[in-house]
Amino acid sequence: MRRIVASREMLLLVAIALLLGLVSTRFPGFVEPANLVAVFNDTSPLILLAIGQMVVILTKCIDLSVAANLALSGMVAAMTNLAVPDAPIVAILLVATGFGTILGMINGVLVWKLDIPPIVVTLGTMTIFRGTIFLLTEGKWVNSHEMTHAFKAFPRTELLGLPVLAWAAVAVVVLFSVIMTRTTLGRAFYAVGGNPNAAAYVGIDVGRTKFWAFTISGGIAGLTGYLWVSRFAVAYVDIAGGFELDVVAACVIGGVSIMGGIGSVPGALLGALFLGVIKNALPVVNISPFWQLAISGGAIIIAVALNAQANRERGRIILKRAEHAA
Repeated sequence: MRRIVASREMLLLVAIALLLGLVSTRFPGFVEPANLVAVFNDTSPLILLAIGQMVVILTKCIDLSVAANLALSGMVAAMTNLAVPDAPIVAILLVATGFGTILGMINGVLVWKLDIPPIVVTLGTMTIFRGTIFLLTEGKWVNSHEMTHAFKAFPRTELLGLPVLAWAAVAVVVLFSVIMTRTTLGRAFYAVGGNPNAAAYVGIDVGRTKFWAFTISGGIAGLTGYLWVSRFAVAYVDIAGGFELDVVAACVIGGVSIMGGIGSVPGALLGALFLGVIKNALPVVNISPFWQLAISGGAIIIAVALNAQANRERGRIILKRAEHAA
């Protein structure tokens, strides 16, 4: 019981509840069900990308190109809709997700085959992806009036009280909860990040596992690209600029260790929701949205400090047990 109470997920649940309670004292309507659904829907892109980023970080890597991948995939989806207005939404979804997957594979191959540090690879591809958008469009935007009604309506369509965008986040959370806990690939992600030497010793291909992590992250970013562009009904070069920092913050706040091997889908979900509530609550309580950056940065520092403290405590316990055994 003590372990459950002390878990990162429980601490985040309490923090989110306290934050909602604090905001409700200034604006009671913020905690009404309809508004909470809107907050969840607004946070859904962050949830989606945080799940993909979590998989990458578990392997002791990082993907800083997710927002640029989102932007390029979203632009490709918008241009496809512009070129083929009669294309079904399923085809647009496949194009965006498939294109994002290819971009993720590029990252994975560079990390796997060329053994380039992931942060260097994804910093480079982040710039390349943004530049590619400019080359494709010559800096032009794809605006709402150029998109078909079906293209724009899909993420807003409500099913059982939730928009499709929110259902997409729910589906990915459920899917990866199963993958990470019930499949060989999910266990491999944890093994590679926790102890790559031991993972290789038992027959896990470390490089290939990292490749699949980047591929998954890219595919989710591609899907999110279409959902983002269609929801906001605009596509341009700088869409989601800087969003990769929010994605990493959501993971770290949710207990995903930047050293790899530690993290969970519920943790990444709650980390994203924590940031989402902050983002939506600040304007309500008349606090400048620019404070979100400071709050996010502070939360990251606190989260990393908690992770480091937990690791030190674990080390002390092991030493004490060794002394008693002797």
